[in-house]
Amino acid sequence: MSDEDKLGAVLFQVQDDLRQLKRSLEKITVSERLDIQALDNAIRKTESSIRKHAEDHLKSVSRQLLVLPSIGNLQQNTAHIPKWKPALESIPDVHPQREELPGPSPGEKHKSALSMRLLCNPAHPNNRAIMHEKYGISLPDIRKRSTNAAKHPKIITGSVVSPQAIEPKGRHSLAMPGEEIGTDTSLLHMSIQHKAAPFHPREDSYSSKIAKSRGQKQLRWETEPGLTCESVGREGTPPWTTKTPPPTTSKSMDHRSMIQGTNDLTPKSFQNLPVHVPVNISKYPFTIIKGQINPMATDFCHFTQSFSLIWSTVVGPLEALEKLLRDFAVPLAKVSGERLVEFGRGWDNGWKKAPPVISLLSVLENWEEVLGLVLRPGQRYKGEGGIEAAAIHIQSCWRRHSARTAYLRHCQRKWAAGTIAISWLMHNQMRRVRKALQARRFRQLENYRSRAQHLAANWKHIQSSKRTIIHIPSLGYSESQRQSLRGFDILQNIQISRLCDIRDENLEVIYICPRHLGDDILHYYTSLLKCDGATDGADTGTTQPSSCARRFIILTPEAVDYFPTHNMCLSTLLKYSPRTLKRIRNLIQGKQAYIVGGVAHTDDLAVADELGVPILGPEPAIAQLYSTKSGGRRIFAGAEVDVPPGQGDIYSLNQLYETLAELMTHNMDVQRWLFKMDSEHGGLGTAYCDIRYLSCYNWALQEYRRYGTELWKTTWIQESVLLRYLDEIPEWLARYARPAKTSCYPNWACFLKTYLRQGGVVEAYPPSDSVTCLTVDLLLEPGGEVTMLSCGDQLHGSCQLETIGSTIPQTSVRPETLHSICVRVGQACLQRLIIGYVSVDLATFLNHNTMEQRVWAIDLDLTYSDQLAMTQMLLMMTGGTLNCRAGCLEVPMPVREKCYEHQIATKPPVVNHYAVIGSRLFHSNLSMLYHSVFLKMCKAHGIGFNMKRKQGTVFALYDSSERCSIGMIAVSEDLQGALMTFARNLSVIHQEISASKMQGQTNFKELIKDIEDVLQMTVQNKRRVAEDKPAT
Repeated sequence: MSDEDKLGAVLFQVQDDLRQLKRSLEKITVSERLDIQALDNAIRKTESSIRKHAEDHLKSVSRQLLVLPSIGNLQQNTAHIPKWKPALESIPDVHPQREELPGPSPGEKHKSALSMRLLCNPAHPNNRAIMHEKYGISLPDIRKRSTNAAKHPKIITGSVVSPQAIEPKGRHSLAMPGEEIGTDTSLLHMSIQHKAAPFHPREDSYSSKIAKSRGQKQLRWETEPGLTCESVGREGTPPWTTKTPPPTTSKSMDHRSMIQGTNDLTPKSFQNLPVHVPVNISKYPFTIIKGQINPMATDFCHFTQSFSLIWSTVVGPLEALEKLLRDFAVPLAKVSGERLVEFGRGWDNGWKKAPPVISLLSVLENWEEVLGLVLRPGQRYKGEGGIEAAAIHIQSCWRRHSARTAYLRHCQRKWAAGTIAISWLMHNQMRRVRKALQARRFRQLENYRSRAQHLAANWKHIQSSKRTIIHIPSLGYSESQRQSLRGFDILQNIQISRLCDIRDENLEVIYICPRHLGDDILHYYTSLLKCDGATDGADTGTTQPSSCARRFIILTPEAVDYFPTHNMCLSTLLKYSPRTLKRIRNLIQGKQAYIVGGVAHTDDLAVADELGVPILGPEPAIAQLYSTKSGGRRIFAGAEVDVPPGQGDIYSLNQLYETLAELMTHNMDVQRWLFKMDSEHGGLGTAYCDIRYLSCYNWALQEYRRYGTELWKTTWIQESVLLRYLDEIPEWLARYARPAKTSCYPNWACFLKTYLRQGGVVEAYPPSDSVTCLTVDLLLEPGGEVTMLSCGDQLHGSCQLETIGSTIPQTSVRPETLHSICVRVGQACLQRLIIGYVSVDLATFLNHNTMEQRVWAIDLDLTYSDQLAMTQMLLMMTGGTLNCRAGCLEVPMPVREKCYEHQIATKPPVVNHYAVIGSRLFHSNLSMLYHSVFLKMCKAHGIGFNMKRKQGTVFALYDSSERCSIGMIAVSEDLQGALMTFARNLSVIHQEISASKMQGQTNFKELIKDIEDVLQMTVQNKRRVAEDKPAT
């Protein structure tokens, strides 16, 4: 045994001498003449022979082939190692199960092996003595601390690697070091928590191809999302997995994988980074400086000697660790030999090709410093092949940027092409639809014209025969006007009195109602018309027909339920109601029928075309042209009737100022100027401004009086006043102009904006303190005749430009003058292809200069008016006729039976009556009463109609839900009595439905006040007539 020990010592000494010789030779400068190549060959030859003898000796001892570390040029040898790179496939962590190690073999024959075993087993009692004898080192006694270590086991999280017994071939068996055998108390008393993982399938030829696979090991670091430090500590597995790609020698792929690996390795915080925590002090540490291992270092030599028997399992992880430290330019790494051996066994047993990087770093004692350095941005490019890796990374980033830019450009162009294609397709589709709609409307217009010609040719025959009238009280305003109106459906139903057309025995009426009516209203009108009415059972309920013929029917379009809040005109609702249209076609089949509409709309033509009947009215385009304020002035100018001083078709602010200045200069006696929108109705689009607020008006009036009326007509005299007006008009209008109804336009600025957009007129208000307005309803027959149907003096509410009611017949203008004006206006309308029902508004006043009565035509409505509808109810209730040419309402009085027996041939006497009608009476408290209760209340106060005397009060009911609006007619023998009855009825109703603290919103009070003014004027006129009679 002593000879063998000496031989081993000699061999190691020779190796050390050869290493020293080589280092000394490398220090010699080039200038010295020395055959370096010959010396190098001699050294290599000696080294190989010594290695052969040493291996033969160790082989005879252990019967196992061992490999000593090379003393050659490490940089030259490691330069050919293929680069590792990230993989594309993930390999799960493999943790081999712990196995029981067999105890040491009892028949050990060689003393050196026994000594080595005792040195590697710190728990052996002779370990300290042998260490002190051979190396002179006194170790502490660890047996005293074994009990304490057992009481407090330390928990390590991470993968578990069980040592595996190695059985040498032959009859001899060498003992593993104490660390591998498992007799170390520090390792035995450690509690290890782990999570079981499936084994990776091993290759059968793995041991035979270990040299090839070492050069192909490539690592990939990948962070699993959703893992935290707490979950890692609980499960014991790091959130990094290793992927092994197919072996390749491409350097670009290696650098890209290295860059990707470092990016994936970087965690969000170091606190969440799980790494194996060392709990014991390593007994076999060694140092790696700048990624290179000094094979002559004492610590490394001690490590190689201790684990020489299992060196094949340590070489792979050690080379991978060196490669990692060189790539990241780690200056110093301290390796724990025990952890490296344990890691190498796990890698050799479970990992096919490459170890996980984090587990690889866990074998280091200064793993925190190394990991911080590895995770430092840009550190990869300071190590081995860093310049090439940086170049590859830059190139990949640039290629990615270029590809991304090209892809985005391609996507943008593709999106643009798709958008253009869709837009083009939609444009073509819209153009086809537009052309189809235009063709349909042109066809409807042609059909309307052909039916209008047939109606004009057969009008006399139709009027004298049985016929059916389809009443559609539609308000075909523009969409903006319809949306601004509250209770639009009730406004369209105000003309429900058209049902009274059935007073003509040859007439049948189909009334299209814009809303569903309740049974109370149906029963009321059935009783009022003295026959049972028939209604659409699907819409408004049914009533059983009586013996009286079904002369009227009320239909509600089903589209009312589909568009409850869209404020569509009635013609549009009927157009989209196929069931109602079918019902109407069935009712008029084989009968003479025509449509009487309201405000003209293009959908009127569609409804007429669906029903195949003519329309008693103008074309929608013509109606829209002449129903404006400017169009009405053109018709009045063509009829040669007096109109207020003014100008129409104003669309700009400068035009407004210039026109107003010229009008004010020419008409110095006008005290108020009106501004009317072309599309205004009911006084909603009207504003006014008084000239007395103009600062230069007094000076202009003095100039006018100085020159006189005749000279004032000269242009050069008016120039100074005109220029002064132009300067002051803008400020005057801005400060003193007021809208007539502030509910629609709160101030002049809002009004002016809409006024200039829609266009309008400027005209003078009659220069008198007493102005009476009247409304005349005309029928322009298709045959060319003009018939006056109704005429009445207007009654106003709070706004003097809004009409609430009227007195019938009118008494303010002589009937001959009125008839002459109406005939001329009617003829002017017929010349412009306007037929049907027309309403003309006139204003009469007394000229203070000439003391003559003047009549101005102020407005023209091409529609069926509310006054005409109420007049039909008046004539229905009284059974009389309205003679507009004579200006009287003739009502036949009932004849007594005795007189009737003696005077059979005598006609019943006719007396003149007067009536006051109100079509737009509003009171918010009326909604608290049902119609039946309201009628009983009126009956209790003596408000009713006497059928025998043909006098009294009758109501028009519009809706069953809100019940805030009603109509009322008061009939009496004289005008004063009718006015007093009407005012008394309003007062009684207001008192009954209102409390002191709940007056509600109403127009009753303003109307009563206006009626009182009319009564006072009536009394003055009677007194004046009485005074004039004695004088004559």
